Amino acid sequence: MVVTIKSISIFLFFLGLIFQGYCKPCSLGDLSVKKSKTGVKIQGKPEWLVTVTNNCHCGQSQVILNCRGYKTVEPVDPNILTYSGTDYCLINYGKPIYKQPVTFKYAWDEAFSMSPNSSQMAC
Repeated sequence: MVVTIKSISIFLFFLGLIFQGYCKPCSLGDLSVKKSKTGVKIQGKPEWLVTVTNNCHCGQSQVILNCRGYKTVEPVDPNILTYSGTDYCLINYGKPIYKQPVTFKYAWDEAFSMSPNSSQMAC
């Protein structure tokens, strides 16, 4: 009986350690934005691949990036990136981003600085 109670206690302790990370809320720090050149030129401008990744166990919706001055000569699907015309871009049409990254390409002389501005946890 003592062995069973001890075994159950140890099991519950480790179970608590495992699931402790799942109680942590998502934050902007869990979103990463990476840019890289594709090697393709569009109208003489280099093409950039942008990958937005959510590293949290929960989805994050309404992901808005700072994208001041964003321009492109290459059309971008508005379901993936919607530029407000000011300093902000909505990603994935506001739908949650889970572990599967969201990617898009644009073409301009230089890569634009893009960083997470806000999001909502979608657990």
